[in-house]
Amino acid sequence: MCGIAGWVSFDEEVINRKNIVVAMGERLRNRGPDSWGTWFSTHCGFAQTRLIVIDPEGGEQPMIKEFGERKYVIIYNGELYNTEEIRDELRSLGYKFNGHSDTEVLLTSYIEWGSDCVHKLNGIYAFAVWDDYENKLFLSRDRIGVKPLFYTYKNGSLIFGSEIKAILAHPYVQAEVDEEGLAEIFVMGPTRTPGIGIFRDIYELKPGHSLTFNKGGIKIERYWSLVSKDHEDDLKITMEKIRYLLDDASKRQLVSDVPLCSLLSGGLDSTAVSAFANEKLKKLGSKLITYSVDYIGNDKYFKPNQFQPNSDSDLVEAVSKEIYTAHNYVYVDNEELADALLPALYARDLPGMADVDSSLYLFLREVKKDVKVALSGEGADEVFGGYPWFRNKAAIESGTFPWIRMVEKRMNLLSKDVVKKIRPTEYLNDRYNEALREVPKLSGEDKASSRMREIFYLNQTRFLSMLLDRMDRMSMASGLEVRVPFLDHRIVEYVWNIPWDMKNLHNREKGLLRESLRGYIPDIVVERKKSPYPKTHNPVFKEKVKSWLQRIIDDPSSPILQLVNKNEVQNLIDTDAKDYDPAWFSQLMGGPQLYAYLIQVNEWLLKYKIRIL
Repeated sequence: MCGIAGWVSFDEEVINRKNIVVAMGERLRNRGPDSWGTWFSTHCGFAQTRLIVIDPEGGEQPMIKEFGERKYVIIYNGELYNTEEIRDELRSLGYKFNGHSDTEVLLTSYIEWGSDCVHKLNGIYAFAVWDDYENKLFLSRDRIGVKPLFYTYKNGSLIFGSEIKAILAHPYVQAEVDEEGLAEIFVMGPTRTPGIGIFRDIYELKPGHSLTFNKGGIKIERYWSLVSKDHEDDLKITMEKIRYLLDDASKRQLVSDVPLCSLLSGGLDSTAVSAFANEKLKKLGSKLITYSVDYIGNDKYFKPNQFQPNSDSDLVEAVSKEIYTAHNYVYVDNEELADALLPALYARDLPGMADVDSSLYLFLREVKKDVKVALSGEGADEVFGGYPWFRNKAAIESGTFPWIRMVEKRMNLLSKDVVKKIRPTEYLNDRYNEALREVPKLSGEDKASSRMREIFYLNQTRFLSMLLDRMDRMSMASGLEVRVPFLDHRIVEYVWNIPWDMKNLHNREKGLLRESLRGYIPDIVVERKKSPYPKTHNPVFKEKVKSWLQRIIDDPSSPILQLVNKNEVQNLIDTDAKDYDPAWFSQLMGGPQLYAYLIQVNEWLLKYKIRIL
């Protein structure tokens, strides 16, 4: 994995301002701690930081290939899982390769097929290619949006980067937030509407999209989307295909020249990925390394609730023994968990999922000490229907995003001027209706099935992106690459059209996936009730963030005071935020997380020196 950044301008000579591109790349050092490179032409500057996973010598970037008068340069963040198939096809067309890196294969693919090369790719990626002959920039992002890519257009310049911080390093870009950005933070947050970068004039290149920039301007094209069609396979064939696709994706994603592992919670998704991956490693005479996370004191303070019915620690050891992995435990200290809210914020460039982010940051920081690559079960809930709101009639019929709750109550925490500016109800409704208009309808589908298709679309395009942002930023902050087999686009495409009554087999969350895996993973996991990513139940964390927020509110220089109703925030603290439990957002964000979220908003305004417009 890597960090990429660049600046293209046809109105000035970028080559004479190399220091700007260097500064942009420096902001991404954590994403690629192993090597660093830049490349410049008159109108283009590239910077790239590299985490070496494949072909240490042959995969150096920026990578240049020349064909006669034509020169092509690539910077690339990601991993291809069908590199060998594409390489073989290109060799049959007469191309030769200097190494075995996927970077060289990707660049050669662009040389041969141009912008259509993306249709050949199976992987996670965000990359930029400069065609020096045509003076043209091509950017593209993977179908599901596992790898990030942001851009802005300022003063005739196209400026882009893997993370927002790289773009903010350019002198043309100011850290400004207008009413749209505030609405995203306080109404939609910590999710983010696709395409919106929160900061004014900074945009996200959406998943499955490509961008071309030349003297004629910017052109953005969508090259992939979900297609709705009748599902013709019976239950038996459907389960066989699911097993095959997940098995194939898990094993493909083991490609690496460096040590790798799997993140094992003892749940259905991570166990399946770990079991399939370990099957291949055992044939190679190796053994899968696995890691799990928990919190100091959770064994004492954990209490089941509607969103978190049991603890991971109950099952991890048993699962590891049964599927034969070399398991490691990471325990997070609760005071450190609170302190890590700041590096987690800086990794995201935005307020995020509070301690759900910071715990992952601390967890993966420990994992990185031993390995460079990890497999994760991320994405299965969105694809197969694992969350409570897939089965909650009130949530399904709510007429909004089912994970966004207590909006009116939360607006009481803001100043009246801010509420008036962001129009919370209208903004939420606009974004919701915008999402519904995108849903690919299936002709002749009944009303209930059509509604479930909408619910799945909302989850896969809105909720999932928040979790992918979380996983990418928290892992790359430590220079660790995390892969997500469940989000292989072949799985996503196939499962999208499986009808709800089949996905909901036996009226259980991810019922179809459970039955597909029966006999391939331990029965105790197949029967385990869905439990989300673990969070702390130790009161030490809550007390620390509560007192931290109190200090912020008591300090008249705190920038968040320009946005909030101080009396209401004080009341939130005095009442122990109990009105926001068990969750004001998603499944995991209750009272303590609301304290932490407001802390992150304040530190974000302060650290990034944000000007509110």
